[in-house]
Amino acid sequence: MAFDEEGQAESAEHKVAICARAYKLLTEEVGFPPQDVIFDPNIFAIGTGIEEHANYAVDFIDACRWIRDNLPHAKCSGGVSNVSFAFRGNNAIREAIHSVFLYHAIDAGLTMGIVNAGQLGIYADIPAELRERVEDLVLNRRPDATERLLAVADEFAGGAATDQGPDLSWREAEIAARLSHALVNGIGDFIVEDTEAARLQAQHPIEVIEGPLMDGMNVVGDLFGSGKMFLPQVVKSARVMKQAVAHLVPFIEAEQGAQRQAKGKIVMATVKGDVHDIGKNIVGVVLQCNNFDVIDLGVMVPMEQILQTAKECDADLIGLSGLITPSLDEMVRVAAEMQRQGLDTPLLIGGATTSKAHTAVKIEPQYSNGPTVYVTDASRSVNVATKLVSRDGKADYLEEVRADYARVRERTSLRAEKRQYLTLEQARDNAFTCEWAGYRATTPKQLGVRVVSDVSLETLVAYIDWTPFFATWELAGKYPKILDDAVVGESARSLFADAQSMLQHLIDDGRLQAKGVYGIWPCNRTGPETLTLYSDEERSERLASLQYLRQQLIKPEEQPNYSLADFVAPPGIPDYLGGFAVTAGIGIDDVLADYIDDDYASIMVKALADRLAEAFAEYLHQQVRTRHWGYAPDEALDNQQLIGETYRGIRPAPGYPACPEHSEKSVLFDLLEASQGARITLTDSFAMLPAASVSGWYFGHPQARYFGVGKIDQDQVASYAQRKGVDEQTARDWLRPNLD
Repeated sequence: MAFDEEGQAESAEHKVAICARAYKLLTEEVGFPPQDVIFDPNIFAIGTGIEEHANYAVDFIDACRWIRDNLPHAKCSGGVSNVSFAFRGNNAIREAIHSVFLYHAIDAGLTMGIVNAGQLGIYADIPAELRERVEDLVLNRRPDATERLLAVADEFAGGAATDQGPDLSWREAEIAARLSHALVNGIGDFIVEDTEAARLQAQHPIEVIEGPLMDGMNVVGDLFGSGKMFLPQVVKSARVMKQAVAHLVPFIEAEQGAQRQAKGKIVMATVKGDVHDIGKNIVGVVLQCNNFDVIDLGVMVPMEQILQTAKECDADLIGLSGLITPSLDEMVRVAAEMQRQGLDTPLLIGGATTSKAHTAVKIEPQYSNGPTVYVTDASRSVNVATKLVSRDGKADYLEEVRADYARVRERTSLRAEKRQYLTLEQARDNAFTCEWAGYRATTPKQLGVRVVSDVSLETLVAYIDWTPFFATWELAGKYPKILDDAVVGESARSLFADAQSMLQHLIDDGRLQAKGVYGIWPCNRTGPETLTLYSDEERSERLASLQYLRQQLIKPEEQPNYSLADFVAPPGIPDYLGGFAVTAGIGIDDVLADYIDDDYASIMVKALADRLAEAFAEYLHQQVRTRHWGYAPDEALDNQQLIGETYRGIRPAPGYPACPEHSEKSVLFDLLEASQGARITLTDSFAMLPAASVSGWYFGHPQARYFGVGKIDQDQVASYAQRKGVDEQTARDWLRPNLD
């Protein structure tokens, strides 16, 4: 416990000082295993009416966060009931305080607590008014928090702070209303029972789908379209709809010729070479919810298979998805082949690297037989698809789209004409420079390649950046503020609670695993945009040459034209470079096999695996900075500071703005032997398998920074081709996103 010669620690600063001192004594002087160290930073009562006590919960939470981030492998515990002692006699309020306190403490690093789990409510189920007032108290957000909580205490004193089980009054409604309620609220408990009741009332089983079930899904679609319902809820609704349809399918098949009348049929695929499919899967679910038949071909789908399937099933639409930049060229090739084969099927384009500009400038001109439409996200997919299969509004919509894309091409052309380049030599003359003569790089504690296979998912949870997780589900807002957002807060809290439940399941289940590999090598800049890695400190044996690009657009005065190579010392001055590849996707296929018919759970697993992979990258980079390379041994940053990249050094990834050309990833993987050490492989288009993987370089120079190379000119293409040992056309293909 956090006691010292001065007594029991109350402030966060005192708690931290004691725990840091104890940890050092135990691990460095006594030799006690750090994983066996458990700190209790002292939980004290809040809401006592004494001003000095108001921040006690925050002090404990802050201490847990510091211990998690600065004392590796140590754990935190505490007696949770202490925090609510001032409200003894009102169990409902105490339970709410415990739930809120644990919610925030666990997020900050609390690993165990003494609490009556049977009397612990679910954070998301606490009535909104009570939860707000309890959080005001726990987080010390306002000086009158105790008084405001006391004002409503009697209102909740009669029972538990959370609902006494679900409200089942909707079960008294007629069958169509019950089905609609179940779909809108994502409740699957009674869906088979109610679907069967509806079937018995209908003349034909198909009528249940075309009638009450689609009526309910139309409500879902209307709510989603109007912003009153959000993507996680829609995916839950789809799960319930699938349960209902699965029950009806045998009865429909038994009636010869009975078919549901869908709005349209779409063939969807992630294009050849790309393995990312979360966004595509979400769009497919949303379209299914709106009565489209979706034929999902999966990932890395060859062009021939996409087009052949579309012909065989007489598809009304074709949807292409991709995340990595080489996928953009593959989409252009698919469009050109559709033109060559004489197809006129509407082509939908989507994915993280796609854009309206790329669709208008690069893809649509290849396919004049039919329309090409860029779809921003799942929330817009239904509107676009519906218009493209509509008999009435299709012509007007296409005229509007084509006129819009013509304007985009004109604007893009004008921008290209105005774009001013330096020659490559001029850009090199304006390179970033520093005083290399006085530079002394930290000598890494370990050189060469190391496999990292002993990091648990539980360890990585503390490093998760949750904001992109919500973005995956199209909930806009920064974590943790999004949980209290006036518009999406309720949906965000429900999604977050489901994520925590699934995350714990993945940890307990054990099949999903994280593996990684990193390396640190002696390195020098041996050309303006070339780095050379060596196997030894004497630089006698060359391992590999790395080729980078340089910003070539004219910059404002005193702003350099950066290349990543600028951040490494020239020959004669010892310097180093690191590289890494990590994944949190080992075993994911086995996990996903449990959720073949559950889109919500399947997307959740993939989204969490992505977050864990990014967390692994954050964790390993921290370990490299503070231990393995060791150029920042005293770094002490919390997770928000890590997310904000306030540390020294960068970890740019091949394919991203500072090094946008993907083929260098194969050099990195060869150096790391990533396929053996981390079980990560590359596709022909340099996408990583498993998809939940991250790779990149470690630059340790204190002035290293992220930047975007942007557009480059033909003289740099020629230079890059020469340095890479390929012809200029191959280089142009690789660099196409960076060319006008």
